[in-house]
Amino acid sequence: MTPLVTTLPLGNHSLSPETPQPCPAPPPSYLWALARPRFCLLSREEGRDFGFHLQRGPGRVRHVVCWVEPGTSAQQQGLREGDRILGVNAHVVEHEDFEVVVRLVRASGPRVLLTVWAQQAHDVARAQQGDGALLCPALSQGVRPRLCHVVKDEGGFGFSVTHDHQGSFWLVLTAGGAAERAGVPPGARLLEVDGVSVEKFTHSRLSRKLWQSGEQVTLLVAGPEVEEQCRLLGMPLAAPLAEGWALPSQPRCLHLERGPQGFGFLLREEKGLGGRLGQFLWDVDPGLPAERAGMQAGDRLVAVAGESVEGLGHEETVSRIRAQGSRLSLTVVDPAADRFFSMVRLSPLLFLESTEALASPQSTCSASLPETKEPPPDDTAVPPVPGGSRLCLLYPGPGGGYGFRLSYVADGPCLFVSQVTPGGSAARAGLQRGDVILEVNGDSVDGQGDLGRLQQLAEAEPPLCLKLATRSPQGSEARVPPEPAGEWAVASDLL
Repeated sequence: MTPLVTTLPLGNHSLSPETPQPCPAPPPSYLWALARPRFCLLSREEGRDFGFHLQRGPGRVRHVVCWVEPGTSAQQQGLREGDRILGVNAHVVEHEDFEVVVRLVRASGPRVLLTVWAQQAHDVARAQQGDGALLCPALSQGVRPRLCHVVKDEGGFGFSVTHDHQGSFWLVLTAGGAAERAGVPPGARLLEVDGVSVEKFTHSRLSRKLWQSGEQVTLLVAGPEVEEQCRLLGMPLAAPLAEGWALPSQPRCLHLERGPQGFGFLLREEKGLGGRLGQFLWDVDPGLPAERAGMQAGDRLVAVAGESVEGLGHEETVSRIRAQGSRLSLTVVDPAADRFFSMVRLSPLLFLESTEALASPQSTCSASLPETKEPPPDDTAVPPVPGGSRLCLLYPGPGGGYGFRLSYVADGPCLFVSQVTPGGSAARAGLQRGDVILEVNGDSVDGQGDLGRLQQLAEAEPPLCLKLATRSPQGSEARVPPEPAGEWAVASDLL
């Protein structure tokens, strides 16, 4: 039976893909050495797509570019029909489900970095290395460009700029200055200022741009280690790879459970920044689940259950919300965050890793305590206390976070640690995944408080003193049913 091809008609172009002419494959050793993965940095304008169709491949080939639209960013950046997608931004996706890859691309906002391999090179490399091998090159853990927000103090921004004959700019930091405190690493190369690339800037134009920024500026920078690894991998120093560092605004994850009077908010479609349509949250009723989860009137909805709703109409967005039933997981930005991420031309969903990961609304209500990469002083050890419990004393990192995620099981009085950032202050203090919170700064915790109380932990005066007990690991796991068996069917999504 011929598989059915279903294409989502989200673009304005059409093209019948040309049949690629077969060419003799070079010897595997040459193919492996010369046919390295390619990196395609795509961009799109408001209301447009990146310009390619992605389909589920046969067997273990999961993500295949089946159609590249002419005149689009995908074609201009060298994406080709038959390419296998191995990575999306900083995510290695070659063994991920098709739906995960589509979600990551759509959540990437106006820019996305794809790591791809041509079909023949991929097939030979897979035959050589086996189905279980990872073929996607990736930066080392913690080695990524940084998006740093610098607020001017009495010493200015705390850096000066040098440049070479090729036009690249590097920052020379003032010890203890504003840039260093904002997370700019020593010897950093400057890539963007307030979302604008400085690649073709002259020194005078850069100086003018920095002066126009006023009292605060957002810099995309790459430290020497990032620059060297990207050079060795042939990877561009791309903004979608960046991690946020002391950003002024963050996306927020809200987990709601319907009460007797409903969720307590109104979703309305209206024009936002730049006159573009968006889905906004209004009429947040006092005391109802939406307000208790931290929703604020005027928030813009950017994702439902982890899936971006950017560009969707009102009816489809409402349909996705209703499909979640009595428990919702919504990602929102307030007006300040909306302006910030629009300025830097990056999706707020790219920065959920450093704030709140999307937990399943079916099991938990979560408040996240983010952590920056630099560890606090190593003075957090506290001796165990009697009765099978222990104390952990935490100091925030430079960005104000503690480095752990806190979850609350709705059907049982249990407030527990669901994730600990490796190398962060929580990890250094001995906090472990699954630990139950008994007391916070001497106040007993019974698990019955609302989300507003949990989110206030991030604002508590440091140090944060937690009394902990170990939770059974079975209590923090969720079973994922296996995929149903069945015939492979071809489907494609326009991205």
